[in-house]
Amino acid sequence: MTPSLRWLTRRVGDERGAGAVLALALVVAVVTIGLSAVALAAALTARQRVIGAADLAALAAADAASGAIGGAPCEVAAGVAAGNRVSLAACETDSLVVSVTVVGSFAGIPIEAHSRAGPPR
Repeated sequence: MTPSLRWLTRRVGDERGAGAVLALALVVAVVTIGLSAVALAAALTARQRVIGAADLAALAAADAASGAIGGAPCEVAAGVAAGNRVSLAACETDSLVVSVTVVGSFAGIPIEAHSRAGPPR
């Protein structure tokens, strides 16, 4: 075996630095998983915020329908929805029962929630 071929064989079989590459890959994997978890938590928080806004808008509209507060039920629901940074997509009243649909967004993705409120059955 020639000296240059022997050097090449020894160099290819050398494992020095393999631990650093493995550690770097592990760090990249942990950071990627962490960032994914943060994004998922933010999306779930936005979803819960929209659901809460729908519930609040429906309760306020039901109060308006029952006469507990002044105003038209759907106008009250729109005001409550706007105060929670969502928009009122639909509002239906059936006597004292009010159904509302609100739409919010997270990262440009629309999130829709529906809620209904009124006296107990």
